[in-house]
Amino acid sequence: MDFTFTAEQLEFRDTVAGLLKTEVTSDSIRARWSTDSGKDPALQEQLLAMGVYSLLFPESLGGLGMDAIDAVLLAEACGAVALPEPLAETMMVASPLLVDILNRGLGNGAIQPIIDGVMDGRVNVAVLHPINPYLNFAADVDWILAGSGDGLYLLPRDAVNLTPAKSLDPSRRLSSVEFDPSAEHRVAGGEVGAALLRASLNLGGLTVAAQLLGLSELLVSQSVQYTQDRNQFGRPVGANQAVKHLLADVAVQLEYARPVVARAAYTVGVSPERADFAVSHAKLAATRVAQLAARQAIQVHGAMGYTWECDVQIAAKRIWALSYEWGDEGFHKNRIHEWLLQPNALLGPEYTFGRRSLVG
Repeated sequence: MDFTFTAEQLEFRDTVAGLLKTEVTSDSIRARWSTDSGKDPALQEQLLAMGVYSLLFPESLGGLGMDAIDAVLLAEACGAVALPEPLAETMMVASPLLVDILNRGLGNGAIQPIIDGVMDGRVNVAVLHPINPYLNFAADVDWILAGSGDGLYLLPRDAVNLTPAKSLDPSRRLSSVEFDPSAEHRVAGGEVGAALLRASLNLGGLTVAAQLLGLSELLVSQSVQYTQDRNQFGRPVGANQAVKHLLADVAVQLEYARPVVARAAYTVGVSPERADFAVSHAKLAATRVAQLAARQAIQVHGAMGYTWECDVQIAAKRIWALSYEWGDEGFHKNRIHEWLLQPNALLGPEYTFGRRSLVG
């Protein structure tokens, strides 16, 4: 089997990544910190024109009809610039969940107008899963898909109470959300509600994993540049072998984590009911390399790495925040543990990369 990304997938990724690298700089991110919204409306308009918000909506609904493998490349590109806006979460979590609800005939006719609004930029939708205590940019959303127990609820903005919370990452605008899980707003419950929440959890974990890969790459790039520019005793500090080893360790772990995340995206698309173990593996692998990248980047920058003026803090703080979003390390280790102990767990090299690892 050919596991490489297609030329079309890479071209679309490169086009979006090129825009993000041009528009999302450390200066523009810092400028957002002093604004009320924390967003760049002009950038959102450009992304909307490129069709990014329509990526995972099927062509029958007016979308681009792409899948999680396409989206995971864009989520990584978002991480590679430490994009403050929750583009990846809207694209990879909210959009597929809306489509799933629509395909099941749920939502009492409210879903189609919301989907149309998301694709043309009029409507913001966020997903609040019970595993996440806070919602990012909640004050800007029009609708919230919120879980409570085994129920999924579609809530307009005025049906929830928001309490702002401070984040370690100044780019994030967190709020705790309180709502009444009433029948009026209930979309699904029981097995269907649990299945929808489980799907959103896997999509959320995959989204964060991809962003963590991009953030790791960003820190390696910043650190390499710094070690080339910074001279000590008449030569660049990057010429020291010990410094090279710090960054090489991150680069190696990053290459090991990338196929794990790609496989999780493939599993979500081909066999979502079996995606738990693949997503948890991806989240763990991406978190591990991202935390290593943050630690090594700060050490490479020396005392400067701990200062407010150093741009390393932007990616490092995002990593520390995302490491606990959509399930922490203990949660995902437990999911992998439960899967490995199944009597019918598909273990062995014949299942690792073959189709039999995904379908019965």
